[in-house]
Amino acid sequence: MTYISKPKFQHPQLQANNIGLTRRDYEGTLTTLCGGCGHDSISAAIIQAAADMSLEPHRVAKLSGIGCSSKIPSYFLGKAHAFNAVHGRMPSVATGANLANKELYYLGISGDGDSASIGLGQFCHIVRRRINMLYIVANNGTYGLTKGQLSATADLGSKTKSGEESLYDNIDMATLAIELGASFVARSFSGDKQQLVPLIQAGLSHKGFAFIDVVSPCVTFNNTDASAHGYKNTWENNVALSQVDFVPIRKEITTSYNAGKEKEITLHDGSVIHLHKTGSNYDPYDQENALHHINQHKKQGRIATGLLYINQSTSDLHELTDTVDKPFNALTEHDLCPGDEVLMDINDTFR
Repeated sequence: MTYISKPKFQHPQLQANNIGLTRRDYEGTLTTLCGGCGHDSISAAIIQAAADMSLEPHRVAKLSGIGCSSKIPSYFLGKAHAFNAVHGRMPSVATGANLANKELYYLGISGDGDSASIGLGQFCHIVRRRINMLYIVANNGTYGLTKGQLSATADLGSKTKSGEESLYDNIDMATLAIELGASFVARSFSGDKQQLVPLIQAGLSHKGFAFIDVVSPCVTFNNTDASAHGYKNTWENNVALSQVDFVPIRKEITTSYNAGKEKEITLHDGSVIHLHKTGSNYDPYDQENALHHINQHKKQGRIATGLLYINQSTSDLHELTDTVDKPFNALTEHDLCPGDEVLMDINDTFR
């Protein structure tokens, strides 16, 4: 089951925003993700960001591909436009939708498998096209929907729940986005709402392609094989009388720390990641400095977070291709077929 509607009742004293909507109006269905999944934290951050910005839900188009990450749009902005594309092909749908109606806010939700593997080519080209949208990758380094295989963003040396070790260097989505020409690039941790919410608001407000790589822990595939009560041992030594699955509920991992500082985060399986939050003296307008900053912290075993790069003077796809001011889906038959004389004038320009 992937759709469970929420009860319609709400607290009578919920605070309304500038357009008279409460946070409840920005929610979607009940989540069916595993308890404690970092992806639910991303949904909560988007809900808060949209509510605080007083966005009109009908002016938002949310798009996704395939994977646990692509279930996220079901859980926020239930009254927004939505499209769930095939695996890795969300960028093509987003491009077509943006060309048809550039007056909407476009919010793409993808995962490390959807964007860094099967959809990598699509991701590269949507960055190059400078589509005016916010593109979020919920990055957990694993294929959670197909039982925990390593994804292309898994670090060299990291292991699956079965002990298989990654033999390859990972694809860093943030550096890739910068190198391809994205004009807004950031990284955050799903549990750091203090940092993530304003980054989402800035990305939605940015003119051009905005990208946020969100480190989002998977709670299901971090059990150890050494445990007698682990999934692997159970599957190998017990006879199943029926096809039953159970995922233990874990607590959401949250954090808060000051800019310019580092934070050690212990994940559910006991492994540790080290985050570094950009300080006030960091210059996000220098592309070379952004790449150096990311790589330097990577060498030291840290993940650089915050607004990593921004270019506010870039042009989006509509400016590059000189499209008309009116959205394509609002053009009349006369606009599209202006007559023989106009067609002859156009043909003359090619002679």
